[in-house]
Parts: sequence; C-alpha cells; structure tokens
Amino acid sequence: MTLIRRLAPAAALAALATAFHLPATAQTAAPEPAPAATAEAAAPQILPDLWLGAADAPVDFIEYASFTCSHCADFSTEVFPKLKAEYIDTGKIRFAQRDVYFDDVGLWAGILARCGDEAKFYPVAGMLFESQRDWLSAKNGEELAANLRKIGAKAGYSAEQMDACWQDEAKVQSLVATFQQNAVADQIEGTPTFIIAGEKVSNLPWEQLKAKLDEKLAAAQ
Repeated sequence: MTLIRRLAPAAALAALATAFHLPATAQTAAPEPAPAATAEAAAPQILPDLWLGAADAPVDFIEYASFTCSHCADFSTEVFPKLKAEYIDTGKIRFAQRDVYFDDVGLWAGILARCGDEAKFYPVAGMLFESQRDWLSAKNGEELAANLRKIGAKAGYSAEQMDACWQDEAKVQSLVATFQQNAVADQIEGTPTFIIAGEKVSNLPWEQLKAKLDEKLAAAQ
C-alpha cells in the first residue's frame, strides 16, 4: 500500500512559479505567465521554517506535507497529536511543516494557511487537514474557493484578508520558491516525508516512528 503521494516532474512543479494570478473565485483555468523579473530585488524571498517546540530541543523533526495529500491528512489527525503530546510539548523535539505544492489547489490552501499572523499557521493547517475530504469534494473552482473561505472565516480571516493573501504575488512567489528550494535540497519525492535529525525517513506507523525518534534522541545524548 502506498503511504506517500509522489511529486510531479520538476518541470511541472516549476510551472507553479507563475501561478499567482489567483482570483477570489479560485478559477481552474491556467494562470497567465508572470512578467519576467527585471531586477534582483524581484527575486522571491525564501521563507523561514515555522517551528513548534523548544528552541533547544535535541532533535529537529521536519515534515514535508501537502494539503491535498490524504496520507498527510491521516498523519495530521492520527499521528501528530501523539507526536505533539509525547515529544514536542515535552521538549524532546522541535517540529516544522514544510509545504509541498502538487498543484494549484494545494497552493491555494497553502496561501490560506500562511495568511496573516504566523501563529495561525498550524491551527489553520490542522483545520485544512481535518476537513480535507470535505473541501476537496468541490465540483469546480468557485465551490473550492467557497470551501476554503469557510475555513478561513473560522480562523478569523475576513473575505478581504483572504483576497489580499491570494492576490499577493510576491508572497505566492516566495511560497513556491521556498518549497522548490527545500524539496530539491532534501531530495523529496513524495509526501509525507520526514527529515529527523538530518535523516530522510519515509512515512511510518506510529510505533515505528516512535522507535526512530527514540533512537535519534538516544544518539543526541
């Protein structure tokens, strides 16, 4: 049984770099090409990781995840609560989610998660994963946008805030550039994939993941 969603070829992923004409209706039509950058200042900013847990935790745990990946949703709802209670909240590890964008839909969701205060990222990400089956059941782009708007409203965002985030070309370019740089550097081929204390680890059942964490913690002593 496949436990990860495979990434598309690099050329297909690069096309997302132009996908920042994201209208309020989240249309499914192909985006117009972005204007070429005319100065170094136009280069996308690489965004920092958003960490959960103690800054001095002995082990770093990075998850590469997509908001449209069902296995990532399973990890978020079934495994992450145990990981947080037993390892993050106890100061054993610090955790960061790095977004992966398979398609425009995942990118729209990622923009919503990064909209506004950074402190809202993980709560909104959790909402997106928890209700993934519902909002992805949309029959068209307009319905999808409406579904995402409902999640954003629950997070306290106004319609104007969401529109501004989806239409923020510089931020969208930064999200895509950050995803591409990280995924290439860590040779990510699918989601979810974990980087635990520098080691790439595929998706594992909780008991096996727990054993790997304990192994890394013992080595860090």
